[in-house]
Amino acid sequence: MKTKDIILELRTKKGLSQDELAEKVFVTRQAVSRWENGETTPNTETLKLLSKLFDVSINTLLGSPRQLICQCCGMPLEDGNISKEKDGIFNEEYCKWCYADGEYMYHDMDDLIDVCVGHMANEQFTPEQVRAYMKDMLPKLDYWKKYKYLGGAEKFEEFKQQLISEFNDLHIDGMPKVEKLNALVGGYINLEYRLPNGQTVKFLDDNTTYLGNQLECEFGGDRCFGIAANMDFLLVCTYEENGENPELIMYKKR
Repeated sequence: MKTKDIILELRTKKGLSQDELAEKVFVTRQAVSRWENGETTPNTETLKLLSKLFDVSINTLLGSPRQLICQCCGMPLEDGNISKEKDGIFNEEYCKWCYADGEYMYHDMDDLIDVCVGHMANEQFTPEQVRAYMKDMLPKLDYWKKYKYLGGAEKFEEFKQQLISEFNDLHIDGMPKVEKLNALVGGYINLEYRLPNGQTVKFLDDNTTYLGNQLECEFGGDRCFGIAANMDFLLVCTYEENGENPELIMYKKR
Protein backbone atom coordinates (compact mmCIF):
# COMPACT_ATOMS: atom_id res chain seq x y z
CA MET A 1 0.00 0.00 0.00
CA LYS A 2 1.03 3.60 -0.58
CA THR A 3 1.32 6.20 2.16
CA LYS A 4 -1.84 7.97 0.99
CA ASP A 5 -3.89 4.77 1.30
CA ILE A 6 -2.34 3.84 4.65
CA ILE A 7 -3.13 7.21 6.24
CA LEU A 8 -6.69 7.10 4.92
CA GLU A 9 -7.20 3.57 6.23
CA LEU A 10 -5.73 4.34 9.67
CA ARG A 11 -7.73 7.54 10.00
CA THR A 12 -10.95 5.74 9.04
CA LYS A 13 -10.30 2.86 11.46
CA LYS A 14 -9.76 5.36 14.26
CA GLY A 15 -13.00 7.13 13.38
CA LEU A 16 -11.38 10.51 12.76
CA SER A 17 -12.39 13.14 10.25
CA GLN A 18 -9.71 14.96 8.29
CA ASP A 19 -10.27 17.97 10.53
CA GLU A 20 -9.85 15.88 13.70
CA LEU A 21 -6.68 14.23 12.45
CA ALA A 22 -5.28 17.59 11.40
CA GLU A 23 -5.88 18.98 14.89
CA LYS A 24 -4.14 16.05 16.57
CA VAL A 25 -0.95 16.38 14.50
CA PHE A 26 -0.95 20.19 14.27
CA VAL A 27 -1.53 20.64 10.54
CA THR A 28 -4.40 21.93 8.40
CA ARG A 29 -7.23 19.84 7.01
CA GLN A 30 -5.91 20.70 3.55
CA ALA A 31 -2.57 19.09 4.45
CA VAL A 32 -4.34 15.86 5.43
CA SER A 33 -6.32 15.99 2.20
CA ARG A 34 -3.13 16.37 0.16
CA TRP A 35 -1.59 13.35 1.95
CA GLU A 36 -4.61 11.21 1.18
CA ASN A 37 -4.69 12.37 -2.44
CA GLY A 38 -1.03 11.45 -2.83
CA GLU A 39 0.02 15.02 -3.60
CA THR A 40 2.42 15.25 -0.63
CA THR A 41 3.70 13.13 2.25
CA PRO A 42 4.08 14.19 5.91
CA ASN A 43 7.44 15.54 7.01
CA THR A 44 9.61 13.67 9.51
CA GLU A 45 8.22 15.32 12.64
CA THR A 46 4.63 14.80 11.51
CA LEU A 47 5.36 11.16 10.70
CA LYS A 48 6.50 10.73 14.30
CA LEU A 49 3.21 12.18 15.54
CA LEU A 50 1.19 9.97 13.20
CA SER A 51 3.21 6.94 14.25
CA LYS A 52 2.44 7.55 17.91
CA LEU A 53 -1.22 8.38 17.26
CA PHE A 54 -1.91 5.28 15.17
CA ASP A 55 0.56 3.00 17.03
CA VAL A 56 2.34 1.95 13.86
CA SER A 57 5.94 2.45 12.81
CA ILE A 58 7.05 5.14 10.39
CA ASN A 59 8.17 2.30 8.14
CA THR A 60 4.56 1.10 8.00
CA LEU A 61 3.29 4.62 7.29
CA LEU A 62 5.68 4.85 4.34
CA GLY A 63 4.52 1.53 2.90
CA SER A 64 7.24 -0.66 4.47
CA PRO A 65 10.09 0.26 2.10
CA ARG A 66 12.67 -1.25 4.49
CA GLN A 67 12.97 -4.83 5.74
CA LEU A 68 13.61 -4.14 9.41
CA ILE A 69 15.55 -6.45 11.71
CA CYS A 70 16.59 -5.95 15.31
CA GLN A 71 20.15 -4.65 15.33
CA CYS A 72 20.83 -6.52 18.57
CA CYS A 73 19.40 -10.03 18.05
CA GLY A 74 18.55 -10.16 14.32
CA MET A 75 14.81 -10.76 14.76
CA PRO A 76 12.63 -9.57 11.82
CA LEU A 77 10.68 -6.51 12.99
CA GLU A 78 7.04 -5.64 12.54
CA ASP A 79 4.83 -3.19 14.41
CA GLY A 80 3.91 -5.71 17.11
CA ASN A 81 7.48 -6.33 18.25
CA ILE A 82 9.32 -3.07 17.53
CA SER A 83 10.70 -1.33 20.62
CA LYS A 84 9.54 2.06 21.83
CA GLU A 85 11.18 4.93 23.62
CA LYS A 86 9.85 6.08 26.98
CA ASP A 87 7.70 8.70 25.22
CA GLY A 88 5.99 6.02 23.11
CA ILE A 89 7.86 6.74 19.87
CA PHE A 90 8.88 3.61 17.93
CA ASN A 91 12.58 2.78 17.84
CA GLU A 92 12.82 0.87 14.57
CA GLU A 93 16.35 -0.37 15.26
CA TYR A 94 15.46 -2.90 17.95
CA CYS A 95 12.85 -5.39 19.09
CA LYS A 96 11.00 -4.65 22.31
CA TRP A 97 12.88 -7.41 24.12
CA CYS A 98 16.38 -6.12 23.36
CA TYR A 99 15.50 -2.48 24.04
CA ALA A 100 12.85 -1.76 26.65
CA ASP A 101 11.84 1.46 28.41
CA GLY A 102 14.85 3.28 27.03
CA GLU A 103 17.34 0.63 28.21
CA TYR A 104 19.44 -1.86 26.27
CA MET A 105 18.70 -5.24 27.81
CA TYR A 106 21.81 -7.11 26.69
CA HIS A 107 25.37 -6.14 27.52
CA ASP A 108 26.90 -9.60 27.08
CA MET A 109 26.65 -11.37 23.73
CA ASP A 110 26.85 -14.79 25.35
CA ASP A 111 23.83 -13.98 27.54
CA LEU A 112 21.81 -13.10 24.44
CA ILE A 113 22.95 -16.25 22.66
CA ASP A 114 21.89 -18.38 25.64
CA VAL A 115 18.40 -16.86 25.53
CA CYS A 116 18.12 -17.29 21.75
CA VAL A 117 19.25 -20.91 21.91
CA GLY A 118 16.51 -21.64 24.43
CA HIS A 119 13.83 -20.17 22.15
CA MET A 120 15.13 -21.15 18.70
CA ALA A 121 16.36 -24.73 19.12
CA ASN A 122 13.92 -27.32 17.76
CA GLU A 123 13.81 -30.55 15.81
CA GLN A 124 15.29 -28.87 12.73
CA PHE A 125 18.01 -26.85 14.49
CA THR A 126 20.02 -28.25 17.38
CA PRO A 127 21.22 -25.96 20.20
CA GLU A 128 24.74 -26.26 18.81
CA GLN A 129 23.60 -25.16 15.34
CA VAL A 130 21.67 -22.20 16.75
CA ARG A 131 24.66 -21.16 18.86
CA ALA A 132 27.01 -21.33 15.88
CA TYR A 133 24.59 -19.31 13.74
CA MET A 134 24.18 -16.60 16.39
CA LYS A 135 27.92 -16.35 17.03
CA ASP A 136 28.45 -15.72 13.32
CA MET A 137 25.49 -13.35 12.82
CA LEU A 138 25.44 -11.11 15.90
CA PRO A 139 28.84 -9.38 15.37
CA LYS A 140 27.53 -8.12 12.02
CA LEU A 141 24.67 -6.18 13.63
CA ASP A 142 25.01 -2.48 14.42
CA TYR A 143 24.45 -2.85 18.17
CA TRP A 144 27.43 -5.14 18.66
CA LYS A 145 29.55 -3.21 16.13
CA LYS A 146 29.16 0.01 18.11
CA TYR A 147 28.45 -1.50 21.53
CA LYS A 148 31.32 0.18 23.38
CA TYR A 149 30.02 3.59 22.28
CA LEU A 150 26.39 3.08 23.34
CA GLY A 151 26.96 3.66 27.06
CA GLY A 152 24.70 2.61 29.88
CA ALA A 153 26.28 -0.79 30.45
CA GLU A 154 27.86 0.14 33.77
CA LYS A 155 24.65 1.66 35.12
CA PHE A 156 22.60 -1.30 33.94
CA GLU A 157 25.02 -3.76 35.56
CA GLU A 158 24.75 -1.86 38.84
CA PHE A 159 20.96 -2.17 38.64
CA LYS A 160 21.21 -5.94 38.07
CA GLN A 161 23.57 -6.34 41.02
CA GLN A 162 21.16 -4.39 43.21
CA LEU A 163 18.31 -6.71 42.22
CA ILE A 164 20.49 -9.76 42.90
CA SER A 165 21.27 -8.45 46.39
CA GLU A 166 17.59 -7.81 47.06
CA PHE A 167 16.66 -11.35 46.00
CA ASN A 168 19.37 -12.85 48.19
CA ASP A 169 18.30 -10.72 51.15
CA LEU A 170 14.91 -12.47 51.08
CA HIS A 171 16.49 -15.71 52.47
CA ILE A 172 13.75 -17.93 51.05
CA ASP A 173 14.07 -21.56 52.23
CA GLY A 174 15.33 -23.85 49.49
CA MET A 175 16.13 -21.07 47.03
CA PRO A 176 19.85 -21.02 46.14
CA LYS A 177 21.89 -17.86 46.03
CA VAL A 178 21.08 -15.74 42.99
CA GLU A 179 24.22 -15.02 40.98
CA LYS A 180 22.88 -14.00 37.57
CA LEU A 181 19.84 -12.33 36.01
CA ASN A 182 18.87 -12.63 32.36
CA ALA A 183 16.53 -10.58 30.19
CA LEU A 184 13.27 -12.55 29.96
CA VAL A 185 10.24 -11.87 27.78
CA GLY A 186 7.06 -11.48 29.82
CA GLY A 187 5.06 -13.76 27.54
CA TYR A 188 7.35 -16.70 28.36
CA ILE A 189 7.29 -16.30 32.16
CA ASN A 190 3.84 -14.81 32.81
CA LEU A 191 2.38 -17.73 34.74
CA GLU A 192 -1.21 -17.87 35.94
CA TYR A 193 -1.62 -18.29 39.71
CA ARG A 194 -4.73 -19.57 41.45
CA LEU A 195 -6.03 -17.46 44.33
CA PRO A 196 -7.70 -18.91 47.46
CA ASN A 197 -11.11 -17.86 46.10
CA GLY A 198 -10.57 -19.97 42.99
CA GLN A 199 -9.86 -17.10 40.63
CA THR A 200 -6.63 -16.96 38.66
CA VAL A 201 -4.36 -13.98 38.16
CA LYS A 202 -1.22 -12.99 36.25
CA PHE A 203 1.24 -10.42 37.60
CA LEU A 204 3.36 -9.71 34.54
CA ASP A 205 2.89 -8.11 31.13
CA ASP A 206 3.40 -10.39 28.12
CA ASN A 207 4.88 -7.52 26.13
CA THR A 208 7.43 -6.37 28.71
CA THR A 209 11.01 -7.54 29.26
CA TYR A 210 12.01 -8.44 32.82
CA LEU A 211 15.20 -9.53 34.58
CA GLY A 212 15.04 -12.99 36.09
CA ASN A 213 16.23 -16.58 36.20
CA GLN A 214 15.25 -20.17 36.93
CA LEU A 215 16.88 -21.84 39.93
CA GLU A 216 16.90 -25.46 41.06
CA CYS A 217 15.51 -26.02 44.54
CA GLU A 218 18.19 -26.89 47.10
CA PHE A 219 15.87 -29.52 48.56
CA GLY A 220 15.70 -31.41 45.26
CA GLY A 221 12.43 -32.66 43.80
CA ASP A 222 10.58 -31.65 40.65
CA ARG A 223 9.94 -28.00 41.45
CA CYS A 224 12.09 -25.04 40.44
CA PHE A 225 12.20 -21.45 41.63
CA GLY A 226 11.43 -18.72 39.16
CA ILE A 227 12.39 -15.12 39.87
CA ALA A 228 11.56 -11.95 37.96
CA ALA A 229 11.96 -8.25 38.65
CA ASN A 230 11.98 -4.75 37.23
CA MET A 231 12.22 -1.25 38.67
CA ASP A 232 8.99 -1.73 40.62
CA PHE A 233 8.88 -5.21 42.14
CA LEU A 234 10.45 -8.58 42.93
CA LEU A 235 8.55 -11.81 42.19
CA VAL A 236 9.44 -15.31 43.40
CA CYS A 237 7.48 -18.42 42.51
CA THR A 238 7.90 -22.17 42.20
CA TYR A 239 6.63 -24.45 39.47
CA GLU A 240 7.06 -27.88 37.91
CA GLU A 241 8.40 -28.68 34.44
CA ASN A 242 7.20 -26.32 31.68
CA GLY A 243 5.74 -23.97 34.27
CA GLU A 244 3.07 -26.41 35.41
CA ASN A 245 1.31 -25.95 38.78
CA PRO A 246 2.86 -22.57 39.63
CA GLU A 247 2.73 -21.26 43.18
CA LEU A 248 3.44 -17.64 44.04
CA ILE A 249 5.90 -17.38 46.93
CA MET A 250 6.32 -13.61 47.06
CA TYR A 251 5.44 -10.45 45.18
CA LYS A 252 7.19 -7.47 46.76
CA LYS A 253 7.09 -3.84 45.78
CA ARG A 254 10.54 -2.24 45.66
